[in-house]
Amino acid sequence: MKSAIALILVLCGVAYAAPPADLRVGMDLSYPPFETIGPDGKPAGISVEIAQALATDLGRPLQIENIPFTGLIPALKSGKIDLIISSMTATEERAKAVAFSEPYLTTGLAALIPADSAATDLAALDQPNQTIVVRQGTTGEVFARKSIRAARILTLEKENACVLEVVQGKAGAFIYDQMSVFQNARRQAGKLRALLAPLQQESWAIALRPDDAGLLEQVNAFLSAFRADGGFTRLADKYLADEKAAFAEQGIPFVF
Repeated sequence: MKSAIALILVLCGVAYAAPPADLRVGMDLSYPPFETIGPDGKPAGISVEIAQALATDLGRPLQIENIPFTGLIPALKSGKIDLIISSMTATEERAKAVAFSEPYLTTGLAALIPADSAATDLAALDQPNQTIVVRQGTTGEVFARKSIRAARILTLEKENACVLEVVQGKAGAFIYDQMSVFQNARRQAGKLRALLAPLQQESWAIALRPDDAGLLEQVNAFLSAFRADGGFTRLADKYLADEKAAFAEQGIPFVF
């Protein structure tokens, strides 16, 4: 029926254009304030607002797919999604499978430790009687397996499970990104504290299929314009005001 209507329009001299395809963005909606599910049951957070602004810039309806973090790259490669905006660190290993945009955020790995721990650096945590917990598939896991020599490394799938290991005294530290470490220390004040000095500097970027050069060019142009227009500053002020103040107090560069 649609093809018949299109044919009639063409015969009548009316140009027929198909509606723009949805921009399908993959996210793991378990990482507030970047990617989460809001009180209304809809995707919310910094990455969601970036995706919305990108879709508007491209003139395409937005479709967000909630996918576990370890399944994001397979979903991209299979064509289920068009790109990934999910606090993903641009690493050399991942760049073998995907194409990364220009970085939009700089952060680092930090350590979440018990409030009564005497540790002040990684060396104090890397002891034979210690357990270091990391989240599966993250750069925290990669870093730990490369850098931890004496402590036992425990890998878990969920962030909350990793935090609980430290709260219950089963692990001496959780290695994760600075933002999450800060937020978890604040939520568990009196039980946990954050060692925010970066163990490793990282950059987050948008991931696309390597053969999607046209979309990559559009994404990079959007990121440049969004930054110049103050978009990232507005998001930081809206979602990360306390983090900005805490980082400034400790003399640690902020993420955006």
